[in-house]
Amino acid sequence: MEIEGAVALVTGGASGLGEASVRRLVGAGMKAVIADLNADKAAGVAESLGDGVSSIRCDVTDAEQVQAAVDRAGEAGPFRAVIHCAGTGWAGRTINRDNSPHDGNAFELIVRVNTIGTFNVLTRAAARMAATTDPDADGARGVIVNTASVAAFDGQIGQLAYAATKASVVGMTLPAARDLAPVGIRVCTIAPGLMDTPLLGLLPADQKAELAANVVFPRRLGSPAEFATLAEMLVRNSYMNGETIRLDGAIRMPPKG
Repeated sequence: MEIEGAVALVTGGASGLGEASVRRLVGAGMKAVIADLNADKAAGVAESLGDGVSSIRCDVTDAEQVQAAVDRAGEAGPFRAVIHCAGTGWAGRTINRDNSPHDGNAFELIVRVNTIGTFNVLTRAAARMAATTDPDADGARGVIVNTASVAAFDGQIGQLAYAATKASVVGMTLPAARDLAPVGIRVCTIAPGLMDTPLLGLLPADQKAELAANVVFPRRLGSPAEFATLAEMLVRNSYMNGETIRLDGAIRMPPKG
């Protein structure tokens, strides 16, 4: 798919995987709308990238805010790509050490952000693309790239909520690709492993090294730039559709982190 001059909406685009994706796509000639809960950081990233990049505060659990972000992208030019990186995590066992059950409110929060948030972005963006973006010579209007995690397949102890929501993102991928095929919109998902994001950056160096030791090869944490490279490839490659790709250095997560 030709991306020069087209518009990408990147959720969670103020930091980590999202910011790297924004910078990669803009460097490849795209315009971008950065949607993030942290409006100040999003505005800072947009300002650093200059013309053709704007930002908007967006809580992906709020369908109206997602719609506003989607509309901003649709008004900026040919709206052809979404990189959905907004999400969150939680650590909690199925039952606690005192045999009390997992916190239901915490589980519901993670579902709202990771599952409902993905649903909101996927459906609203697809509707806007289908209605307003002209198909190219291949009949393609655009692509939506969601973010899951290897926890969808290798959920560890304490990842009941997180693994469930990331598995739901994987589960949406093929049905959405099939649903959207008649209007020329592709859907893919990236399932990252251990990535050197700001969240992991808070860990001491020895703990980061211990995590990296579980990676088969290369024996290190993945970089946001490597995620962004794959995201760009999925946007460009019109034959990639309905697929979830692990980006994890061949790691298979052990029961305990």
